[in-house]
Amino acid sequence: MRMLLKASIPTEAGNAGIRDGSMMENMGSILEDAKPEAVYFFIENGKRTCLMIIDMDEQTQLPSAVEPWFLSMGADITMVPVMNGEDFEKAGPSIGATLEKYS
Repeated sequence: MRMLLKASIPTEAGNAGIRDGSMMENMGSILEDAKPEAVYFFIENGKRTCLMIIDMDEQTQLPSAVEPWFLSMGADITMVPVMNGEDFEKAGPSIGATLEKYS
């Protein structure tokens, strides 16, 4: 299942990681392990934030996706399932059936 993972890094932890070089090293390792479909970096609410789309075959992969962020940067994590255009097209019949049943 395609998942959107958003990691917001507390400013103090991010500053310390940039100063000692650990942030870039940890980020590289996390991205190498996660093999994201897409990844973006931005500032949100004054925090360095990473947004990435990853594929998870099963829920047991959740710890390996989030723990590196918690342990290395003290990040706040949000994860939600997402669809791309192709997924949305495939979901069309079930969406139609649901609309018919509940409308």
